[in-house]
Amino acid sequence: MKQIVVTALILLNGFIGFAGDNDWGQTGHRTTAEIAQSYLSKDAKKEISKLLNGRSLAFASTFGDEIKSDSKYRMYSPWHYVNLPGGASEYKAEDANPDGDLLMAIRKSVEVLKDKKSSKEEKEFYLKMLVHFLGDLHQPLHAGRGEDKGGNDIQVRWFGEGTNLHRVWDSDMIDSYQMSYTEMASNTARLSETQKKAIASGSFEDWMYESKALSERVYASAEIGEKLGYNYMYDWFPVVGEQLQKGGIRLASVLNEIFD
Repeated sequence: MKQIVVTALILLNGFIGFAGDNDWGQTGHRTTAEIAQSYLSKDAKKEISKLLNGRSLAFASTFGDEIKSDSKYRMYSPWHYVNLPGGASEYKAEDANPDGDLLMAIRKSVEVLKDKKSSKEEKEFYLKMLVHFLGDLHQPLHAGRGEDKGGNDIQVRWFGEGTNLHRVWDSDMIDSYQMSYTEMASNTARLSETQKKAIASGSFEDWMYESKALSERVYASAEIGEKLGYNYMYDWFPVVGEQLQKGGIRLASVLNEIFD
């Protein structure tokens, strides 16, 4: 019996560790993708449906995390984040991770999708990855500090349970809200066309710097060991919603530009 309990605990800890690596978590990624789906042009919807064999962007959005359990995809692990040293104000290509980072991953995905020589299999793979990576870009701690692994090393408590600051932003707040991704996507803020255009404007680097600036506010929002709960949700969950919505609008803009 003791051996069974120990084995169960090991499996449980392994599951929790994997879940903590999910960027935005499943609900967050699917929310961003569902929002994007509603902004796709007719041509983009048609081409994307072909590549995904009729499945939705929301279905494809978690692919980037699902493949982490397969060792043959290990090379893509550093592609989920981009780290600037603390206090750094400029992204320098020479300082980038030689194994790739989030900005490189997004650009690579767009390049493959635009290349007429790319096979359907290549386009399908990089479309799924692009949907995921654009979601990652809007989780502020994916543009956080490398020295604390984007907040993964900042241990806090969430409604009495041990967690870390990165996971609070990936999934704890979203899961605590207890809405499905379709409910979250349909309850975003009403925006004017001018506001939507403003959100969709800018470059991938601009969006990265925006997340980087937000990450500094997130780092200042909690101390190591702090007990977080209702007050933190009240202060920060609206920001989570804004980031998911921005990610969806921008993802649709990128996909429309690729497929129109």
